[in-house]
Amino acid sequence: MGAADAHGRRRCEWRPLFCFILVAVCQETSGQTRYFIPEEMEKGSFVGDIAQDLGLDAEQLSERGVRIVSGGRTQYFALNAESGHLITAERIDRERICGRAGKCLLSCELIVEDTMKLYGVEVEITDINDNAPSFPAEELHLKISETAAPGSRFSVHQAEDPDVGLNSIQSYQLSSDGHFSLDLQTRSDGVKYAEVILEKSLDREEQAVHTLILTATDGGDPVRSGTAQIRVTVLDANDNAPVFSQPVYTVSVWENVPAGSTILTVKATDLDEGVNKEVTYSFLKITDKTPQMFHLDAKTGEITLVGNLDFEESALYEIEVQAHDVGGLFDKSKVVIEVTDVNDNAPEIAVRSLVSAIPEDAPPGTVVALLNVQDPDSGENGEVTCSIPSSLPFQLRRSLDKYYSLVTERALDREQVAAYNITVTATDSGTPPLATAITIPLRVLDTNDNAPLFGQASYTAYVPENNPSGASVCSVRATDRDWGENARVTYSLLEGEGREAPLSSAVSINSETGAVYALRSFDYEQLRELRFRVQARDGGSPPLRSNVSVRLLVLDQNDNSPHILHPASPSDGSTGVELAPRSSEPGYLVTKVVAVDADSGQNAWLSYQLLKATEPGLFSVGVHSGEVRTARYFVDRDGLKQSLVVLVKDNGQPPLSATVTVTVAVADSIPELLSDLSSLSAPAQPQSGLTLYLVIAVASVSCVFLTFVIALVALRLRRWRESQLLDSSSGTFSGVPVSHFVGIDGVRAFLHSYSQEASLTAGSGKSQFNFPQSNYANTLTSEQTCEVKDPFLMAEELNVSNADQSSVQVS
Repeated sequence: MGAADAHGRRRCEWRPLFCFILVAVCQETSGQTRYFIPEEMEKGSFVGDIAQDLGLDAEQLSERGVRIVSGGRTQYFALNAESGHLITAERIDRERICGRAGKCLLSCELIVEDTMKLYGVEVEITDINDNAPSFPAEELHLKISETAAPGSRFSVHQAEDPDVGLNSIQSYQLSSDGHFSLDLQTRSDGVKYAEVILEKSLDREEQAVHTLILTATDGGDPVRSGTAQIRVTVLDANDNAPVFSQPVYTVSVWENVPAGSTILTVKATDLDEGVNKEVTYSFLKITDKTPQMFHLDAKTGEITLVGNLDFEESALYEIEVQAHDVGGLFDKSKVVIEVTDVNDNAPEIAVRSLVSAIPEDAPPGTVVALLNVQDPDSGENGEVTCSIPSSLPFQLRRSLDKYYSLVTERALDREQVAAYNITVTATDSGTPPLATAITIPLRVLDTNDNAPLFGQASYTAYVPENNPSGASVCSVRATDRDWGENARVTYSLLEGEGREAPLSSAVSINSETGAVYALRSFDYEQLRELRFRVQARDGGSPPLRSNVSVRLLVLDQNDNSPHILHPASPSDGSTGVELAPRSSEPGYLVTKVVAVDADSGQNAWLSYQLLKATEPGLFSVGVHSGEVRTARYFVDRDGLKQSLVVLVKDNGQPPLSATVTVTVAVADSIPELLSDLSSLSAPAQPQSGLTLYLVIAVASVSCVFLTFVIALVALRLRRWRESQLLDSSSGTFSGVPVSHFVGIDGVRAFLHSYSQEASLTAGSGKSQFNFPQSNYANTLTSEQTCEVKDPFLMAEELNVSNADQSSVQVS
C-alpha cells in the first residue's frame, strides 16, 4: 500500500462520507422518478422525499398501504412510513452490483394498495473512490535479453481499479533507473496502461537483475495508489519475439456448453530456433471470474471451459493472452468470448398486490391483483406474454413495463360461481418456449340480489273438519340462492281482503320452517275453503320478498245426522196422521219421508228403511225416495190405525241415522173412520142401559167433532204461518249440500204435492167431513197443505207409547 493511499484513508476516516453526496431528483418522461446517490452510504441513509415528489400525503402512507418492492433478490431501498422518505435498506457497493458499467441503475416500484397505483423509481448509484489500484502480484517479473535494443517496449501486468471514471487508474510512475522509463498508453475503451521502455542497452555481465517500483495512481479525492515491484532479469540474446496469428480472437459459445469443452486455440510463432523458439502462453489481463471459467494450456494455447457459463451473469468475456519465448520476447493478443443466450430460464411471476375476496356487484375493471413478470433471458427468450383462461370473467392489462393488472372483465355472479382459481400463465418466446403458471384464489362475496323463490306457484292443502287445534295442515318452502344471512328465509302470513274474521285467528305459520298450523277446529258446514298468502323474506339489507297463494280446503266428515223435514214432529206432542183409503191398490203413495243432511258427498247420501210396522208387509218404503206406499190390498183384519217407524241413514263412515214414526189411518172418509173407531171403542152394554149409552155416545161424538173442528182451524193457521216462515227463510239451508236423492226444492214440492184439502158441510142435521179422492201421484195440483192430527187418540184414550208418536230419533 502506497503512502498516498494510506494518507487518503486517514482523511476518509475523519471526513464524513455524506459530505461528498450529491443527490439529484428528476422526473423523466417515462413517468419514473430518478434519484442519484453515491455508493457505500450507511443503511438508512436518505435517498429522496418520495412522498412529496409523488404528491402523496406522508401521514396517510400506512393507512393507504404504500410500500416499496424491488425486482431483485436483495432489497436495497425501503420506505420510511412516518416521513415519506426513501432510504437505503442495505449498504450499496457499486462495483459488486454493476462492475465497470458506465451507469449503475437500481430500480424499484412504489405500490399504493388502496388505489392499486404503481410508480416506478430509479436510483442511479454514483461511484466514489473507495478502491485503490492493485496489481495481481506484489512482484512482477520481466526477462529481457541483453541484446534488446534501446527503445524496446516491455509489457507488465497492469493494475486494476474497480472504480470508474476519474476514480479509476489515471497514471503510472516508475522508480528512477537509468536503463528504463515508463510510457503511458490509452486503449480505445479509455483504459490507461503502462509499458516499460528500455532506454539503454543491458549488460548481463554488468548487472543481471534490475529492481523497479511501479506505482499506479487513480484520480479520486482522496487519491489512492498501489505499487508493485518489477524484477528484471537480463537474459542472453534472443532477437525474435513470438507473433500471434491474429491480433484478436473472437468466438461465440452457447451458455449451455458443458464444462471441459474447448472454446478456441490461440497460436503464436517464433522465428528463432532451438530453445528460443519455444513459446509459452499465459493470460495477461484477466478479470476475477476468468480463472474460474477458463483454462489456458501454456504449451498448446488451447482455452477450455472449466466452469458453467451463464448469459444472465456475463454475456461477454475479454481476455488478453501473451505468448513469450524463453528470451522474454513476447506478443499479445485479445480473446473475445461472446456467450449466446439459450432459453434456460422460465419467466418469473411475482404477486405484488392481491385481494382475496371481491363482492359480486363489483364493477367491471376492478383490480384484483398486481403482477410483476420477468425473464432473465435476453432477446426473444426474454419476451414474455401473460394469459389467463378466456372462459374466466377477468382480463390482464399491462400497466408499467413488466407489470400486469388482473381486473374484472364483466359482472360476477356468486350464485353461479362462488370462487375462482385464476391461473396466470407467463410464456416466453424462446425455442422451445418456457412457461410459468401461478394460481390466484379469489372468493366472490355475496350480495342480496336474489329474492326467495317458492317451490310451487301456489299451494293447495286439505284438512279434515273437526281437526285438533294446533295441528299442522301444510308446509311451504322457499329457497334463496344467496349465501349466509342473505339466504336466511323467514315466513309470515298476509291478511286477505274481505275477510270477516282475522286470518291470525284461523292459522299461523312457523317463521323459520314455513309449517302452517290450524289455530282452531274447522267446521265444513261453516267454512269450506280458506285462502291466504304467505310471504317469504330473506335476511339481506335491504331484504327481498316473494309471496305465494295458499288454498286450504276443509274436507267433510260425517258429523251431521240426517234431519227429517217431513213428517215434522208436532209441537203439541200429538202424532200426525196420514190417510190411506181402504180401497187403495198396491203401490198407492201414502206419504213421503223427506230428510236432508248438512254434510256433503257420500256423507249426505241418504237411504230409507222401514224398521217397524203394525202390519208387516202392508207398507214399503223407497230406499232412495223415502216414499211410503202400500205393498198389498187392505183386508178386513188390517187395523184402522197403522204405525210405521222409518229409519233414515246416511252413507258416511260410520253412518249416522234418524228415525221417524208415521201413523197411517185406513179409511175412505173421516166419518167412516170415526164410526169405525167408535164401534171398536164402545163395547156392547146390556140392553137395559142402551139409552144411556146412546146419549153418552152422541155427546162424545159432538165433543169430538167440536175438538176436531178447533184442531183443524188451528192446524190451518199453523201451516199458513210455517209456509210464510219457510218462504222468508228459504236461505236457511242454502249452505246444506243437496243429496243425490232429495233436495230442498223437492221438499217444498212434496209439501205442496202431498197437501190435502178438507171441507166441512152441514146437512140433515149432521156434521160431515168430505175428503175428495185425490190423485196421489208424484205431483198434486193442490196448493194448500194440511196436516191431520189424530183426534181419536184423545177421545178414545188409546194407550199409545211415545215411540208411536211422530218423533225423530238420532242414532
